[in-house]
Amino acid sequence: MSRDLYTFFRSSTSYRLRIALAHKRLEYTPHYVSLPKMEHRTPSYRGLHAQGLVPLLIDGDRSLIQSMAIIEYLDEVYPDPPLLPAETDGRHYVRAVSQIIGCDIHPLNNVRVLKHLQTQFGADEAATKAWYRHWIAEGLGGLETYVAGAGFAGRFCYGDTVTMADICLVPQIFNAQRFDCPIDDYRTLVAIFERCMALEAFHATQPNTQADAF
Repeated sequence: MSRDLYTFFRSSTSYRLRIALAHKRLEYTPHYVSLPKMEHRTPSYRGLHAQGLVPLLIDGDRSLIQSMAIIEYLDEVYPDPPLLPAETDGRHYVRAVSQIIGCDIHPLNNVRVLKHLQTQFGADEAATKAWYRHWIAEGLGGLETYVAGAGFAGRFCYGDTVTMADICLVPQIFNAQRFDCPIDDYRTLVAIFERCMALEAFHATQPNTQADAF
C-alpha cells in the first residue's frame, strides 16, 4: 500500500508525523510543500487538503489531516509499537500533554499568526519574538509543572516508553530554541527532549535533515 506525506521541514506538525512514522517503521514518500512560497495555498494543494495546511498523510485510499488525529489513526491501524498507553489514566495524561502543546502553545506561535501580527498590526521582529517568548514561557511553564507533578514521567513523558506526548514535545522545544527562548527552567521537559533526540526516530527526522531544508 502506498503512503505519501506532504510536509515542510520547519513545520512542527509535520515533524510530529515524521517522528511517528519513523518510530513505527512505516515507509512513505515525502512531498515537500514550501510554506514561504505559499505552495500550500495553491488550488492543486487545496484540492488535496481543504484547509491548505501541512501535514497531509495519504495512506492507501485514506486522506488524513491534523497531526494528532493522524497519530491516533496510525496507532489504531499500525499498533506496534504503541504511542498511547493501554490504561485509561495514562491515555488521558498523554492526550493532555499533547493537547497542551498542540492546542494551547502551538496555535499562538504558528507562522501564520506571527505573519498576521506583522502585516495587520505592524509588529516588528522584536515585537514578534516578544510575543513568541511570552506564550512559550506561559505554555511550557504550565506543562513543566504538570509533567513533573503528575507522577507518570520517567525517561520520557510517560515512563520509559515513547508516546504521542514526546512526539508533540520535541518539535515544540525545537521551535523554542529556534526563537532563542530561555528553556533552562523547564528541567523535566528539556531532559526528556534530550533523551528523545538520542533516538533515531527523532534525530533522523529533525528539520535540518530534510531534503527541503537545503
